Amino acid sequence: MNTNNNGYTIIYATVMVVIVALMLALVSSALKDTQTANVELDKKKQILASLNIDLEGKDAAAIYNEYIVEELVINHKAEILDSTEFCAFKIDFLKELAKAETERELPIYVAKVDGKTKYIMSMKGTGLWGPIWGYVALNEDKNSIYGSYFSHASETPGLGAEIAYKPFQKSLIDKKILGADLTFKSLLVLKPDNKPNSEYEIDGISGGTITSKAVEKMIFNCLGQYKAFYDIKVEGGAK
Repeated sequence: MNTNNNGYTIIYATVMVVIVALMLALVSSALKDTQTANVELDKKKQILASLNIDLEGKDAAAIYNEYIVEELVINHKAEILDSTEFCAFKIDFLKELAKAETERELPIYVAKVDGKTKYIMSMKGTGLWGPIWGYVALNEDKNSIYGSYFSHASETPGLGAEIAYKPFQKSLIDKKILGADLTFKSLLVLKPDNKPNSEYEIDGISGGTITSKAVEKMIFNCLGQYKAFYDIKVEGGAK
């Protein structure tokens, strides 16, 4: 066989591409279960982080099963959907936000911390350079914030990326999302030179104003999906 002609080069390259593609497909298939498990574990860690739980050196999956007592899916009327058909953990919240309001399936993670109920809601939004996301945990009154977790894909280190660190996340603790008349109000993220003076305001990130305001918009848009849920009376709650 003449190995110097163009036909041989084309055949050789084609065979190599096919072989490499098959190998990559086999490796991807073999690792799929592991990749899925890792993604699910990371999500559990994020949910637990919104409960202010330190996971350093601990089994996150076991702790998740200890604290998360129920995973609910509700519609826009706060009606609980059949758990055998709808799974909160599998819901892509960003896709739900793109649907018509009456068609949305909203996940809620119910936790017990020191015997008290917490409700955890998903967050999805867009920052300065890309996606931002997280979780906000409400106390049993469905009004005051117990904890939060935020992360990002590509915000600027030292500026907008600070939303992923505790100082910013802790600033939401004990803030309120319902107004005096118990209707949904959400939070206002202030510019760094303006200090919060109410239970509805938090301090923005110095040099990260655009990302800070993106978090404000995300909280409003995402927590706002659960307005009907806040109207439901809970034992010991505000309503």
